[in-house]
Amino acid sequence: MSTPNFAGAVDLGALAAQKDQQRKADAALAGAPEGLILDATAENFQTEVMDRSMTVPVILDLWATWCGPCKQLSPLLERLAAEYGGRWILAKVDVDAEQQIAAAFQVQSIPSVFAVIGGQVAPLFQGALPEQQLRQAIDKVLEVAASQGIDGSLDTGEAPESEDEEPAGDPRFDAAVDAIDAGDWAAARTAYQRILGETPADVDAAAGLAMVDLYERTDGIDPAAVAAGAANTDDLDAQLLAGDLEALQGDWAAAFSRLIEAVRQTSGEDRERARNRLVDLFTLAGDDPAVPAARTALASALF
Repeated sequence: MSTPNFAGAVDLGALAAQKDQQRKADAALAGAPEGLILDATAENFQTEVMDRSMTVPVILDLWATWCGPCKQLSPLLERLAAEYGGRWILAKVDVDAEQQIAAAFQVQSIPSVFAVIGGQVAPLFQGALPEQQLRQAIDKVLEVAASQGIDGSLDTGEAPESEDEEPAGDPRFDAAVDAIDAGDWAAARTAYQRILGETPADVDAAAGLAMVDLYERTDGIDPAAVAAGAANTDDLDAQLLAGDLEALQGDWAAAFSRLIEAVRQTSGEDRERARNRLVDLFTLAGDDPAVPAARTALASALF
């Protein structure tokens, strides 16, 4: 499904404000941090749904006050949103108040639930699901999102760590950094893997592990030889190594473009190798401006 166009959005004024306050109260009752559950309107759809989906999956719940099954599904979705702790965002759409969105999504019955991942919209299901099936559907969304390098989470109000500094006084990171300084890639990898074993969602450790892999793959390579080999676009190994070198030089746009083309031109195991390498580079690139467009291009190449 293409991105809906909500030009000429209607300002709901006092009604929107009232709904927003009610949503905050409902989210608080569900145990969800503010911002984890929101009302999507034609006015905020681009920023609150499409833009956010570049870093964290968004699940859309299209509902109405008169809908019986909605009264079963919506509270369950809200409770699970709180339980997953920011790994995905729940965006609620009142189809009566937001007829423009309902028309854009061609809603035939409600509740209708969609996933938005990297700016791409996909239908999930219609009607109310039991909790076990709903969990399975959500876990599948998270799996697909992670395969595209979209595995961030909503800031739930915790004090953020510096993006440029590793946690102060944490000997686990100290060991990894010391190993990198010594060129001991195996020891550095072991240190980061140990951290991820204890805290799988540690983004600093994940980036560190990807960085070590990049350093090891490019250790001692001859840039001229890499460039010569990359002239053969059918040689996947050469393309992967050329992408590594471009990443090492900070040319993220070139690296992403090269590997997305490799995804398009390959299949099976080779395609998975190219996709995995691209996801690793997304992790390394962090907030680089080239990342959102590359994520969207990867989704297009995959689907």
